[in-house]
Amino acid sequence: MNKKNISLYIPRLEDYWYEAKLQSDPNTMSYNAGYDVSYFGYHYDTGCIDFPKEKWEEVYNKRINENKFFAYIKDNDLDEFVGYCNYHYNKSKDRYECGILIESKYRGKGYSKESLNLLRNKAKENGIKSLFDNFEIDRDNTLNIFESVGFKIVKETIWKKFNKDVVGVEVKIDL
Repeated sequence: MNKKNISLYIPRLEDYWYEAKLQSDPNTMSYNAGYDVSYFGYHYDTGCIDFPKEKWEEVYNKRINENKFFAYIKDNDLDEFVGYCNYHYNKSKDRYECGILIESKYRGKGYSKESLNLLRNKAKENGIKSLFDNFEIDRDNTLNIFESVGFKIVKETIWKKFNKDVVGVEVKIDL
């Protein structure tokens, strides 16, 4: 697969239309469906999350005030966003956690690995010592991508998804 010409783009408030688009797309958000969570706008059946325009400024300011890194992944050749990535400090676990989301139509095209590398480099540049993420162990492609950039499984766990037990993994990379 050819190396992608991508960059991380810190969105302005008026760019939040793209995050709203991704979070309302059942194909993009399907991985997120079936969890017993109770946060604003979560749709159990699709994994979608409501992100109305009235909420954009609140989220934008919270990210700035809480020093949460959030960036769109931009394909510079296409001049289009293809997903987003982030990391933030989790006080209760005393660690930095990250995430990456690629729009469904761009999955399988090499964006995840390159984006994780950019995110890892940005975190290191900002003095972060390690990053964690978690997902179902049967998401083989996801696990392969995370391992290919240096993440290691540090723990297996059990979650409920659609009221059934699923095995998950927690991964970590030291920067």
